[in-house]
Amino acid sequence: MATKLYVGNLSYNTTNDSLRDAFAQTGTVVSATVLTDRMSGRSRGFGFVEMEEADAAKAIEIWNGKDLDGRKLRVNEARPMAERPPRRFDSRGGSSDRGSDDRRSF
Repeated sequence: MATKLYVGNLSYNTTNDSLRDAFAQTGTVVSATVLTDRMSGRSRGFGFVEMEEADAAKAIEIWNGKDLDGRKLRVNEARPMAERPPRRFDSRGGSSDRGSDDRRSF
C-alpha cells in the first residue's frame, strides 16, 4: 500500500522528474507530482510524492528540512483537504462569498 506525502517549499525549478529522482534515493516512489498554476503553468511551490508505506517514514525523516534545488523542504504525511462549501461566482466573474450586499462605501 502506498502513502502520500506532502512536499512543501519546493523551488520553482523542481520538476516531477527531479522530485521523483530525489525521493527515489530513500525508497520506492509510486508517483511524484509538482502542482502548477492552471493559468501560468508555473509551479505552486508544493507537490505530492506517493511512496511504498515502508519507505514513507524514512523519506519524511531524511527529506524534511533537507535542501533540494536551493530550498529547505517541508515533508509530512499528506492529509485530506478540509471540506469546504462550493464557491459561487456572480455574473461579473467575481466570487459572491462576500455576503448579500456587494456594494462598497467610499
